[in-house]
Amino acid sequence: MFRTLEETIELIQSDKLLHISGAEALLRQLPMGKWIGGTTEYFVSENGGIISDQTLDVSELEFDAYRLAVYSAASLPKITRDAYKNGFTVLIIPFRSESHREYARHVTNYADLFTKNIIGWISGVNLSKAGAKAYTVNGYTGGFYTDKAVAVHVKLEALQTAVLNIINIFSPDMSGPVITVNAQNSGFSVRTCLINGCETSLSDFLNENNFDVRLPLIGDYSGTGINVSIKEVKADEVLLYAPMIEGIEYRLAKKLPDYERAFNQEMNSITDKKSIFSCNCILNYLYGELEGKRLNGLLGPIAFGEIAWQLLNQTLVYLQINRKTIR
Repeated sequence: MFRTLEETIELIQSDKLLHISGAEALLRQLPMGKWIGGTTEYFVSENGGIISDQTLDVSELEFDAYRLAVYSAASLPKITRDAYKNGFTVLIIPFRSESHREYARHVTNYADLFTKNIIGWISGVNLSKAGAKAYTVNGYTGGFYTDKAVAVHVKLEALQTAVLNIINIFSPDMSGPVITVNAQNSGFSVRTCLINGCETSLSDFLNENNFDVRLPLIGDYSGTGINVSIKEVKADEVLLYAPMIEGIEYRLAKKLPDYERAFNQEMNSITDKKSIFSCNCILNYLYGELEGKRLNGLLGPIAFGEIAWQLLNQTLVYLQINRKTIR
């Protein structure tokens, strides 16, 4: 829910457990308390997509058992050990930090990753403000970080279960070639790759095929398609918002006749939009032209990467809590 600075301060002072996103200047005015936060000035609000440095998005986490944590790049692999078996974790990582790179490249190797419910986002900046930095905040200590992740681990009651949901409008073009990278050419910047086993310049391949760079590459993770979004195609390299990883097979995404329509159709197909937390991708915001357009639920921050277990691109993720019934 969107709050003024004064309303947010009041919630913190009333001892609420909170997740807060907003502009750095507003976050720095908040008192210490039971909250974690991250920077963004892009949101999906009740009135549609907005850009604002005057409002805060605040999620009240009304749970009794929890703990706050801060992770460096070196300690991030501990996050699955710290997460509750029956619960969920909201994680925020600053954009372009070593923690961002660590999580993106290695999270699928973390012990018991898919037995824990980890959701969250990559904090970002206003793209029109040169020199702006992405921050995460530990509200309990007042610490602001450009290089550390913050998290709140929540324990659920025995009859409650957490359900992570991912909205992805893209699918791989199975008629196209298989793209792979070796260890030397993996990462957020790729020069050469293997196209059906033949070494090729990735930028040349994309240009020669007139590939729409608003579409992602899609990696096959044991049958699950994970997007890798393209930041920029240069003459000799391709810059990405998530890393291409050795051992993963990638394909080009199928073309979308209408990006905005495809996204809205997927949103409209969701019947239950009650969520504890949700975030959407900055690229969906830009390419789907969401500014000023209402999405009928699933409100929250616009992220520079989404987290649902692992790092995602060009998705919307949200968390719901279900209650088991006893018969």
